[in-house]
Amino acid sequence: MSSRTFFVGGNWKMNGDKKSLGDLITTLNTASLNDETEVVCGAPTVYLDFARSNLDARIGVAAQNCYKVAKGAFTGEISPVMIKDCGVEWVILGHSERRHVFGESDELIGQKVAHALESGLGVIACIGEKLEEREAGTTEEVVYTQTQVIADNVKDWSKVVLAYEPVWAIGTGKTASPEQAQEVHEKLREWMRANVSEAVADSVRIIYGGSVTGANCKELGSQNDVDGFLVGGASLKPEFVDIINARA
Repeated sequence: MSSRTFFVGGNWKMNGDKKSLGDLITTLNTASLNDETEVVCGAPTVYLDFARSNLDARIGVAAQNCYKVAKGAFTGEISPVMIKDCGVEWVILGHSERRHVFGESDELIGQKVAHALESGLGVIACIGEKLEEREAGTTEEVVYTQTQVIADNVKDWSKVVLAYEPVWAIGTGKTASPEQAQEVHEKLREWMRANVSEAVADSVRIIYGGSVTGANCKELGSQNDVDGFLVGGASLKPEFVDIINARA
């Protein structure tokens, strides 16, 4: 296996309340977690402070989105400086739900990535194709285009985790096979080698998202170029501990 630190992110999306998230936090705080895996939980904006105050320090917290400037007349938005003020160190950007439900463009996502990194946040940057794009054979073209816009806005890749999430596998119960995931991750790493640098291609963590569960995480996590997961629904359940320990 590579020397890249395994990374497991939990994206809670728009779910939970203080009671249910408090119970989840207690489960995570008291669980035996693999010391060699970096864990980050993506909490809803209103619970960022709650999550950071209550989660054990060994578990990171991420916002699920942010805007491209520090402050101003942008009703309903939050900025990286606000996120950092809550003691939170990460943000998820470019998730397919932001792209396809809320209409965020590649350009806007690129601007957000640049500003978040300049502000000192780590970025979990999401890419991935829709079902019709996979069936049309354009998966590589789609993910390379999305990755190019992210790459154009990154100076320090040590603060970036790339999350490959095939849109057709998110919340559908359909998972890319370990071979399908490995194939895209390997091609992404080759793209990084050709378009960014050899060093970044070897060091950047490329994680997989799309119906990851306790049942399939070990096989997915054993693939050479799969450096972890971005977990949706299962991150709200006790099985999230099994996913964190996929490489234990």
